[in-house]
Amino acid sequence: MISPKLRDLLDEFRQVVAGRRPWSDAILPPLALLLIRFLFGIWPAIWGAVGLAVLITTFRLIGKRPLRYALAGLGGVTIASTTAILLDRGEGFFLPGMASGTVTSAVCLMSVIVRRPLVAWTSFIARRWPLAWYWHPRIRPAYNEVTLAWFVFFGGRLLLQVVLFRRGATGALAVTNLVLGWPAMIVLLAASYLYGLWRLRALGGPSVEEFKSGASEPWSGQRKGF
Repeated sequence: MISPKLRDLLDEFRQVVAGRRPWSDAILPPLALLLIRFLFGIWPAIWGAVGLAVLITTFRLIGKRPLRYALAGLGGVTIASTTAILLDRGEGFFLPGMASGTVTSAVCLMSVIVRRPLVAWTSFIARRWPLAWYWHPRIRPAYNEVTLAWFVFFGGRLLLQVVLFRRGATGALAVTNLVLGWPAMIVLLAASYLYGLWRLRALGGPSVEEFKSGASEPWSGQRKGF
C-alpha cells in the first residue's frame, strides 16, 4: 500500500511533468551515443545520435505528434556534434552541456546571494502561486536551502565533467552525462520536494492559501506542494 507521503510525491511529480512527455525523445539520442560509443567509438556514436534524433523528429512530424522534446533532443545533439567537429575532438560533444551546467550553477548561487532563490522561481513558473509568498521570511529559507543543494549538485557534476574532459575520457563522460542527467534529476526533484515541504513546516510560515487570505498566526502551514 502506498504511503500518503509517497502518494503526494507522485501526485506532485505528475503535476509538474503533465503534458511534457515523451521524455524518450530527448533521452534516446544520448543513450544511443553511449551504446554506440562502446561498440564502435566516439565518432560513429556522434553520428548515430544525430541520426536517431533526426529520425525521431521525422516520425513525430509525420504522426503530427508533439515536437517539443524531439526538437530539444535534435537541437542538443546537433550543437554538441558541431562543437566536436569544430574542435576535432570527440570530447567536444560534451562541451555545450558543460557550459549549460556552468550557467545553471552560477545562477543558483547568485540567486541565493540576491535573496531570490532559483527554485522559488521554478516553482512560481510551474504553479503560479503569489510571488510575494516565496519571499516571506518564514518561507524563503526553505527555497534558499534547496537552491544551494541544486548548486552543489550541478557544481559537483560540472567538476567531474571537467576532470574527465581534461583526461579525454569520452566513455566516462558519456556515462556521467547519462547517469547524472534525467535519472539524477528525478532523484534531485524528489529530494527537493520532500526536504522543502518538511522545511516549510519547520519554519512555521503560512501556507499559500493562508497567505492569500491574509490569515494571522498561528498558521497551519504548507501541507502539500513546494
